Amino acid sequence: MSGLEKSLFNLKFTAKQLTRQAAKAGRDETAEKNKLKKAIQQNHPDIAKIYAQNAIRKQNEKLNLLRLGSRLDAVASRVQTAVTMRQVTGSMAGVVKGMEGAMRAMDLEKISAVMDKFETQFEDLDVATGYYETATSSATAVGTPQDDVDRLIGQVADEAGVELQAEMKTPEAAGPVSGQEEREEELGERLRALRN
Repeated sequence: MSGLEKSLFNLKFTAKQLTRQAAKAGRDETAEKNKLKKAIQQNHPDIAKIYAQNAIRKQNEKLNLLRLGSRLDAVASRVQTAVTMRQVTGSMAGVVKGMEGAMRAMDLEKISAVMDKFETQFEDLDVATGYYETATSSATAVGTPQDDVDRLIGQVADEAGVELQAEMKTPEAAGPVSGQEEREEELGERLRALRN
């Protein structure tokens, strides 16, 4: 296992650990919210403030861990692409050497076999290059357009039959609604009514 492959393994392992830690922080946040609810019911405002602060801190911790895990996953994708590219390049170098030997011997069957292998390797290189270009153009979750994120959240909420809360919307999304958006909202409400 080369140094690059070890790095890839370590990156994937660390990203998985961060995801687990984020899940734990989410469970801790829920526990703090439950304690907050209990303190409010028992009329202990000072204790409730402490639990609320703890819940917010755990929520922020969860979000930070998820962001970091996402970034590590993006880096792991880039490293995976580099490993793949190195393997394909090594294979192509071997094919070229085989072609040189075949050309010297001018054995037509051998040349044909080597050319077939070269074509296969070239297709693999195209696939790896395409993957690399895709990975580098949209490698990090941070670079994801906000409109796409909002659209996905809305789609999942519609599928679940849930109304989005005002706090989920970004400040610019809370602005005036255009005619098209009103029509889409009206259609969404009709769809939800049909589902219920």
